[in-house]
Amino acid sequence: MKNLNHFTIIGGGIAGLTAAIALQKVGIRATVFEAAPIMKPLGAGLALAANAIKAFQKLGISEAILPAGRALDALVIRDQHGREVTRTDTRAVSRKYGIDNFTIHRASLHRALLDQLAGTPILLGKRAISIDQSGDGLMMRFDDGTVHLTDYLVVADGIHSAIRQQLLPSTQPRYAGYTCWRAVVDRPDLNLSEATETWGVCGRVGIVPLADHKIYWFACVNAPANDPKMRGYQVRDLTALFKNYHAPIPEIISQTKDENLLWNDIFDLKPLSHFAFDKVVLLGDAAHATTPNMGQGACQAIEDAVILADELAVGDAAPVAFKRFEQRRLKRTHYIVETSRRIGQVAQTQNPVLAALRNGLFRMLPASIHDRQLETLYTVDF
Repeated sequence: MKNLNHFTIIGGGIAGLTAAIALQKVGIRATVFEAAPIMKPLGAGLALAANAIKAFQKLGISEAILPAGRALDALVIRDQHGREVTRTDTRAVSRKYGIDNFTIHRASLHRALLDQLAGTPILLGKRAISIDQSGDGLMMRFDDGTVHLTDYLVVADGIHSAIRQQLLPSTQPRYAGYTCWRAVVDRPDLNLSEATETWGVCGRVGIVPLADHKIYWFACVNAPANDPKMRGYQVRDLTALFKNYHAPIPEIISQTKDENLLWNDIFDLKPLSHFAFDKVVLLGDAAHATTPNMGQGACQAIEDAVILADELAVGDAAPVAFKRFEQRRLKRTHYIVETSRRIGQVAQTQNPVLAALRNGLFRMLPASIHDRQLETLYTVDF
């Protein structure tokens, strides 16, 4: 183990844990600090695309993760009456690029990653608030008044990272213009094999089958940021809002318990010009938080981890590796953040005339355009 240089990771989510695994694979055992007092991952379900599965395969851990989820046959966009707008045959995509449209409960993925880190120090209830690089090493300060000394720091504590804010004071999360509710329900009677998104005039609804007969759903509605009305929405309000959408949307929403309903506004980060700051590197949402419209948020964090480990394995000084990581990641993550934001703006159109025009245009788009986007996403430089 390369313990002469001590590495620390801030953040015990998907980005931080995958980074810890990737570093471990190249002989670096890092210490992980997590702000939450217990390891209880936020969120509901998520989809991992072929690029993320390739990353797990490169790390040699895909077989520990795949049994906890499932691969779906297709990704379909519909209008609110159920008419098809676009269809992606993800089984065909999987044959070309590797397993695609793989869905998993976030908690299941989190557990699988933690299982790979037996013996790794993971300290909970430690929210990093600042760093000091003026000495030979790097001093981290936490909100409980404690400090930690390290040689190198991987910042993977999300879009609201205080360390990123210290390094780049002008950066602020930017609101996407819509808010979102999510939940998971048990539906053993529904044998769904496709993930769907429904684009309607009241908002957008996704239905994503998970393993063990569970269904993950989300609903996005245009609203001002931090709107008290949206904050107060309960299941009955969402059921009423989407009552005229095609089956099984109203019944799936109505079956949800209020205490299982998660709500948050959707934010991303305007693309940054730097991820590397000498002994510090930003990773995952701390570096390039994106809207969920391309399903690439977690995927890009997982890619980050593999590429960071690739660069550190070369054997150069960590600051040099951090800079090369930055050079490999900036263009790709910028493209995904900005493209995802544009897709969200189009998908969230609630003007009936514009929505009809949009749907008609999408139905006429040649398959070659979609194929080029998939090639861009799934051709990864591992």
